[in-house]
Amino acid sequence: MDKLENYRDCIQTLLRNYTAIPIANGEIESQTVFDIQQDHYQVMNVGWDGDRRVHGCVLHLDIKDGKIWVQHNSTELQIAHELANMGIPKQDIVLGFQAPYVREYTGFGVA
Repeated sequence: MDKLENYRDCIQTLLRNYTAIPIANGEIESQTVFDIQQDHYQVMNVGWDGDRRVHGCVLHLDIKDGKIWVQHNSTELQIAHELANMGIPKQDIVLGFQAPYVREYTGFGVA
């Protein structure tokens, strides 16, 4: 399996595993959104928590220039560490939600 296919498989596995965990409060469904051709991967929460509408992205990853970019993570999951534990080199994981000048201090890729 080539590098890009491996990265896609790792991302999809992690996101599917995350959405398999039921949300305790409300009537909220976690959905995976995979755009494999453009290499965009998301988890959306959709539903109701009492009278409050829930609709939003909780995880967003992209593959750009051969690296996995963690664009957004509002979960307790340490997705970058999970990816590294799956064998993806830390220099190939970019914390896109961190300012560019901070990335060199994260222990992960810079761009």
